[in-house]
Amino acid sequence: MRDQKMYCYTCGTDELHRRLTAAEKAWVKNKTHRKSVEDVFMCKAPNCRNLRTGFQKRPFDPILRLPLPEDL
Repeated sequence: MRDQKMYCYTCGTDELHRRLTAAEKAWVKNKTHRKSVEDVFMCKAPNCRNLRTGFQKRPFDPILRLPLPEDL
């Protein structure tokens, strides 16, 4: 699936977001204890990596940022 432009709460602007990889989905499931993370997207803005769902701008409290791939 292509990247989507969505509002990023931490950037305060519309930014490109992408779906998560399998390893990233596993990390988010472990961190949030959600049954499904298919609707989670990551902001692609430099140094952001904020997570949101397709329907909620700020679904995680506190804000949840995906670690870099080497830290997963």
